[in-house]
Amino acid sequence: MNIHDFMRSPWRKSGLIFALWTLVVIIEAAQNYASQFVENHTFPWGLAFRRSFEEWFPWAFLTLGILWLARRFNLERQSLKRWFLLHCAASVLVSLVYFTVYGWLLSGQKSVMDGTTFEFGKLFRKLVIYYAHVTIVIYWTIVLAHHGWHYYQRSRERELQASALATELVRTRLEALRMQLNPHFLFNTLHAISAMIHEQPDDADRIVARLSELLRATLEQSDTQEVPLRQELSFLGRYLEIEQTRFQDRLAVEMEIEPGLDDVLVPSLILQPLAENAIRHGIEPREDMGRVKIAARRLNGMLELTVSDNGPGMPETEVAPHREGVGLSNTRSRLSHLYGANHQFELTPAAGGGLEARLLIPCRTEVCGGEPKVVTVSQAQAGWGPAGRGERANEQPMR
Repeated sequence: MNIHDFMRSPWRKSGLIFALWTLVVIIEAAQNYASQFVENHTFPWGLAFRRSFEEWFPWAFLTLGILWLARRFNLERQSLKRWFLLHCAASVLVSLVYFTVYGWLLSGQKSVMDGTTFEFGKLFRKLVIYYAHVTIVIYWTIVLAHHGWHYYQRSRERELQASALATELVRTRLEALRMQLNPHFLFNTLHAISAMIHEQPDDADRIVARLSELLRATLEQSDTQEVPLRQELSFLGRYLEIEQTRFQDRLAVEMEIEPGLDDVLVPSLILQPLAENAIRHGIEPREDMGRVKIAARRLNGMLELTVSDNGPGMPETEVAPHREGVGLSNTRSRLSHLYGANHQFELTPAAGGGLEARLLIPCRTEVCGGEPKVVTVSQAQAGWGPAGRGERANEQPMR
């Protein structure tokens, strides 16, 4: 067990605090006993330990309270000015509590030096005058030590998270390649090429080119967790064009991309598994025309991505167990690594039938406004990406 795992337990953390202050008590008692012994003063060890215990051990309990205050009022939740003022006030309050407890413990006892009896009122005033700066320094030392440890842990967690993301990215890229190379996908693609090669050589040539581009893009993608939306749509477009060639007039693709989102960062290879899921379960079972819709828009400072189909759909209670395979499970895992709790990913019945995969992630750019556009792509249209949507596909305002 390393120190990070040890400190996660509040009981072990409290035990460590009490052990450290006990050590301070012992060291102080030994020092006082030794100094009195050198000066030939009668100062029993038991009395030396008791006085040291009364002076320092209350800080074990106060430390627990100070750490709670440090967690409650930290720089992540407060401005620097407010944080400083709050802890200044708290340091004074903690000092007064300490002087009260220490004065009460000593009240009625006799001084070792001159034999006078300690009176609470006089002792309290003396402690405030001569030791207030010491208690305030102790308070701030504990607060700053807590913040230092907290930010060290956060830094270490970010390093571990970055390492996990790098590993996850490699695995996801290989998984994306595996999904493209699975026998079902390749068989259907090669069968479509075989059927077209004599009667529709241009279409066959195009599908071979798109398949090559898709595989090359999967293998050559740089080692980044996020890519611009335009790059992700370009990759998705190659995949959808292959599927459109397979399904001929049975598959229409509609893209509704809000202007200004081309440079917004999205997880790489995130849309293809969603589109494959929609085609496999929403389009393949149909005998007539099916539709897959990809949409992107800004929603309350977040980026909303949706992939929906107008297939047979299924009851809401059956969505997760029947429609969520390896690809979607990997999608959930990647989103959790990238954004923690700051994201949403859900499969829900789409309005009018079919299923909708909805993804909500932080919008990393400020230029996310404008009116959305609807792009309807038929089998005869093959334009993808920001340029392709304008040059090779008909665009019409959203109604």
